[in-house]
Amino acid sequence: MKSLLGPLCFVAGSLLSSSAFAHAAVSGTTPPHAGATFEADFTVSHGCDGADTSRMRVQIPEGVTGVRPLDSVFGPAEVEKDANGNVTAVTWTKPAGSVKAGDTHFFHLGLRMKLPSKPFTTLFFPTTQTCSTQAGVETVVEWKSTAGGEHSHDGDAGTGASENPAPSLYLLPSRLPGWNQYTVQEHVHDLTVFKDALIVWAGSQAYSFNPVTQALIEKEPGVTALTQIHPGTVIWVKY
Repeated sequence: MKSLLGPLCFVAGSLLSSSAFAHAAVSGTTPPHAGATFEADFTVSHGCDGADTSRMRVQIPEGVTGVRPLDSVFGPAEVEKDANGNVTAVTWTKPAGSVKAGDTHFFHLGLRMKLPSKPFTTLFFPTTQTCSTQAGVETVVEWKSTAGGEHSHDGDAGTGASENPAPSLYLLPSRLPGWNQYTVQEHVHDLTVFKDALIVWAGSQAYSFNPVTQALIEKEPGVTALTQIHPGTVIWVKY
């Protein structure tokens, strides 16, 4: 590996990742690094069949700790806890009389939390969206499907698309500028999780999201393209 680092890394460029937004989604201003504190932004892009969103309940997955929600212009937040004091759900509710006449707004709901130290896994946040008319008629939409979990073959993630996907975060490993060594404990079949990396090495295999670097990898004698990572594999990643 070492003899090939110079020429391949010289042309490699890092690219920032982006997230696709569903009707109910979660993202943040920083990447969701495993074991780190993360400020999550849950977004509600529209209501239900023309009715305004009046309540959002987000379930907090096991392993997430230190949950602190933010009240917002949408409304105040209330937390639910289990017998051990762990937050299991957060609900934002619009104050009485503030429901709008129609589906006209986009909403942000925030909370801070400590992510579990499980890189290369997906966290799902099943969400219940309640919409209301000013006459008090309610519609409920469940954003709870974990089918087609992003990037990996997690046990609770299928492989197909979902009509009502739960908001999710794919946990990335913590990193420092330069080379980082990881022992991957999960099956990673979508290597675009490394799109902000210069290059990824596993033995004599390599991957880069940069197409120029990837083309050089495929031409390098003795090097083959890395297409997936199996549990227990040691990898080197340069950021």
